[in-house]
Parts: sequence; structure tokens; C-alpha cells
Amino acid sequence: MKKLSIILSLIVLTISCKGNENKSSDSLSVKSDKQENKLKRYEVKSGIIQYKSTISGKVMGSVITGSGTESVYFKDWGALELLEEKSTQTTKTNIFGQKSTQTTNTHTMSKLDNGESYHVNFDKKQITLRRDMAMDMTKAFHPNEDAGDVGKNMLESIGGKKIRDEKFLGYNCEVWDVMGAKQWMYKGTVLKLEVTLMGITTIKEATSAKFNVSVSDKYFKLPDFPIQKEAGFRDNDEFEEDINEMNAAMDKLEKMSFEEWKKVAMAEDEEMKQMSDEELHQNYDMIQKMIKMRKGK
Repeated sequence: MKKLSIILSLIVLTISCKGNENKSSDSLSVKSDKQENKLKRYEVKSGIIQYKSTISGKVMGSVITGSGTESVYFKDWGALELLEEKSTQTTKTNIFGQKSTQTTNTHTMSKLDNGESYHVNFDKKQITLRRDMAMDMTKAFHPNEDAGDVGKNMLESIGGKKIRDEKFLGYNCEVWDVMGAKQWMYKGTVLKLEVTLMGITTIKEATSAKFNVSVSDKYFKLPDFPIQKEAGFRDNDEFEEDINEMNAAMDKLEKMSFEEWKKVAMAEDEEMKQMSDEELHQNYDMIQKMIKMRKGK
């Protein structure tokens, strides 16, 4: 954590050293770079997918069954996406002859708009607005990679592996096994999912899927509920500005020699003043490696 804080502190420091640079020029840069910072979450430009799902199994004396439907609409390679799900789950319990049945109905909706993530609570009739961490982290630390590629790398990092190719709904899918869960992926979209956890099996599969089609704006409308922003929320324009400022900071850090970096770092961090040259070199080398990795070098 200390090393990470040092890196972030130095990035902030370098940003603050921009001094009297022309702010209007920065604004133009932010606008011109927005397209570059948009990520392709999928390898298809747009899509409409309808799913059905089932859940069944036994756990701790209870029998659980359920079903549901899900609709997914996206365009701009997944930068804009709306997901709506409706499901019913029934739990039947028989413990020492005492029987009970409980049925739960769930209705959820979420919308992703270039990193802004909306979550609808139909019971409270309100919408929570937060940043989508997965998309933002990909933009910040993997700007030269599409989110789909980063996602596959993450699957492999936790032991996931592609086990075969198989057609589903007429599409050539990659079948991945991730910790016992199988998913059928077509160009980054999941068309089928099978997972068993603690005796409960969940199966979700697309009943229809259309890609590279026109998707009307009406499919991305949210209910007319009040929107509550999470603390510290930054909208897309503010986040894009942060990304561009971080890029500029990274450029400056990359060009710094060890001695230049050491002078700046020690002036701003009391703990670093206590480090040996060897420890400082380790931090400097680590920062330079991170910068190069981030730039795909």
C-alpha cells in the first residue's frame, strides 16, 4: 500500500506542477481525447439479447427453485448498455416436520453509460448513480486494450481457461471454464452460463440474440425516479479530465531521470527521506515499469 500511495502522490504532484498551462487548451485536449478513451466492451457494435434463467437445488434442508427473464440492449460497442431482469424464487423448507414456503419476486434494472453506472431500486423508487469500477480501471490502467481483452486476461489470471468452441443460437462461441462455472462467449457477450455453487445450479441462456442492429434510444430510458449520486461521484467529463491529466503526469514521470525523480519525491514525502538509495531505485524502477506497461510497451 505504501508503494501505491507513493506512486499516486507523485502523479498528483506532477499534475499540480502543470502550473500556468493554458486551461482552455487542456479543455480542448480532453474533448479531443474522449473518443480515444472509449473502450470496446464487446467485439460487436450493438445488440439485443433476451435470456431465460432457472435456478434449482437443495441446501440445508431447503429446496430452491426459480426462473427469470433478462433483456440486454447495447450500442457503441457496449459503452452504452441497459439490463433489465425479472425473476421469481421459491424456497420450500421442511425441518423436523415444520414446513414453510417463501416466494420472492425481484425486478432489477441497471444502465452503463461510458463509466456512469445507474442502478434502479423499484421498491424504493430511486436510482443510485456511481462509477463503474471495472470500466474505469480498464481505461486508467489498460488504455491500449479493449475491455474484452482485459476481461479474458483476468479470467486466465484466476485459473479460467477456454475448453472448446461450440455453436449456440447459430453463433460460434468460446466455451470458458472459470472455477467450475461454464460460459459460452460470443465476441465478448455471454450467451449461456452454467454454474453450481453449494448445491444450487443456475443456468442462464439466451433465447434470442441480434447483433450489429439498430437499437432505439427508447430501450435506454430509465424510470422517472430521483437519482442519488454516491459520495465523491465524478461524471464522465470530470473522469475523462482526470485520465488526461494522469496521462500528462505519466509522460513527465517517464522522462524523469532517477536523480530528478528522487529530488521531487524526497521533497514531498518524509518517509522517503529515510529510504536508502537502493530502496529509492526500487521504487523508481517500479514506477517506470508501470508506466511502460500502461502504455503497452
